[in-house]
Amino acid sequence: MADGPPSIWEWIGRNWDTGRVDSIKNLLIDHLTMSLVPILFALVVALPLGLACVRWRWLYQPTAGFMNVVYALPSLPVFMLLISVTGLSQATVIIPLTFYGMAVLIPAVVDGLGSVPDHVRQSAVAMGFTPLRRLLAVELPIAVPVVLAGLRVVAVSSISLVSVGALIGQGGLGGLFTRAYQNPFMPPVIVGIVLVVALALVADGLLVLAQRLLTPWVRARRGQGS
Repeated sequence: MADGPPSIWEWIGRNWDTGRVDSIKNLLIDHLTMSLVPILFALVVALPLGLACVRWRWLYQPTAGFMNVVYALPSLPVFMLLISVTGLSQATVIIPLTFYGMAVLIPAVVDGLGSVPDHVRQSAVAMGFTPLRRLLAVELPIAVPVVLAGLRVVAVSSISLVSVGALIGQGGLGGLFTRAYQNPFMPPVIVGIVLVVALALVADGLLVLAQRLLTPWVRARRGQGS
């Protein structure tokens, strides 16, 4: 057989787990870490901040304005600025993505809680619910669809933006793109794109499934309507 460039499957087989940090397996693990950690951090911080903005309405506008400014910052310059503080580490990517996620989730939490009808709150109060019980048993479940809609946006954008970190050596699957740029060869680009898209689709699908499990009454209502 004539020598030639390997097929995409041959290239994957050779580079999947080479024992080096730039193997496809290690890049995939790094990408998952740098994608999921900001999503979790953003959710943990956005929930109490969103609740505070609902409780003290004057707090929402300055918070939303600040987060909009943060969200407008290009990711690559932010990564480069953080290098002097966090160095060439995964934290350099995780910190900005956490703030980007918060910029989406805080309004989602506020809008979700704002979608709870007043008569539902009043009914809960009449039944003797404490504010904490009312929040956990009534308001948050009703807000779940709106919050999860925001979380779906955060998940897909985080998975995509991690690749930009490859320009500072911390981009997960984005490392396949820089490798192909340095040595023009299509398989790394194709594999990188397919894996990033697959991760985004899986994350979105899991969140859709979580929404269906957490809001069974929505499906019941649709079934009655049909």
